[in-house]
Amino acid sequence: MNVIVNDQGFSPEDWTDGFVTLDDAANDVVAFDVSSDTDPDELIDRLGSAQMVRVDFPSSADGRGFTIARVLRLKGYTGRLRAKGHVLADQYAMARRSGFDEVEIDHSLAARQPEDQWLARANWQENNYQARLRG
Repeated sequence: MNVIVNDQGFSPEDWTDGFVTLDDAANDVVAFDVSSDTDPDELIDRLGSAQMVRVDFPSSADGRGFTIARVLRLKGYTGRLRAKGHVLADQYAMARRSGFDEVEIDHSLAARQPEDQWLARANWQENNYQARLRG
């Protein structure tokens, strides 16, 4: 099992309903597993009553998942959003600001970037560069 990162630190997986890809989706999907190249405008039309969307980050240099999260939030999605894969501790604040509720990482990344590194970025709301510039 992977490690879930949220503002309180590392926690075990608590989602038990599984995930379905867009290609395999039928009616009443509870949670979607989407790739970073998914069009968020098409995704929002297919979400229905889905309680969670998990967005894959194939590389820490691939920021398309942040755009997916932001667009879903701007279009009114209120369910859980989870970033999965190669998200670094340094990117945690960006993930939260763009709309993700949590990040799912594997145990090897958790070992390289321990919980204290993620918690150092958990105060993402207090350190907002753009808000400081606006005054």
